[in-house]
Amino acid sequence: MAVASQKKRDQLILHTALTAGRIMIENGSEIERVEDTMTRIAKNAGAQTSQLFVMITGILMAINGEVGAQIEPVKRRTFDLEKIAVVNDLSRRFADHRITLQQFADQLDHLDSINRYFPFWLQLLAAALVSGPLEVVFRHNLPDFWITCVVGLLGWWVYYVLNKFIQIRFLSEFTASAAIGLLAVLVVHLGLGNSVDDIIIGSVMPLVPGVPITNSGRDILAGNLVSGPARGVEALVSAAAIGFGIAMVLQFL
Repeated sequence: MAVASQKKRDQLILHTALTAGRIMIENGSEIERVEDTMTRIAKNAGAQTSQLFVMITGILMAINGEVGAQIEPVKRRTFDLEKIAVVNDLSRRFADHRITLQQFADQLDHLDSINRYFPFWLQLLAAALVSGPLEVVFRHNLPDFWITCVVGLLGWWVYYVLNKFIQIRFLSEFTASAAIGLLAVLVVHLGLGNSVDDIIIGSVMPLVPGVPITNSGRDILAGNLVSGPARGVEALVSAAAIGFGIAMVLQFL
């Protein structure tokens, strides 16, 4: 009975650590943070040993040498830093014995099942408030501030709709950037803006893959020479899709 109970607890430890790691990777965490969080969860849960192999496409973990290693695939990757913060907070609460292992696992399962994204209208507002100010910062073109806000908002709307209903990797970035290029040319042609280049530069900022680029550098510096370059390639392809969308519009118009 004692052996069966220990194996059941080991399975719960594995489930908790693997779920926490997968949520963190899916929502934009760097690999080093994932490894540290999972190791701490296993240690605080009473595991004597733990072995990890973490990549951006999957996690392999074993503990105590009694339970076979388990794999947790990572099938999607997005950016939700709030979920990462929640996982870290739950890990600290578990380390301080404020929640049990079962409560930790249950809350992770609940966190994994809900969509904590900001409402669509707030995302549009944020896209507008990123586009306009950065256009002024980079290009010092104050007259095009408001039209850049509008074009950036509409570009994010295209990106959001394609991401939600079509879900083809990098197509949303390409199409949204092409839409931004078309809108920039149109508003300048109508006399609503002054510079196509300035409007485009500000409007594409919400689409720029800043988190993958940052995490790629951090992973490489931490010695993760598989996941780091993989994130870098993903960011590079996203940036290329954005550039190709803009270049296609400017080439033919």
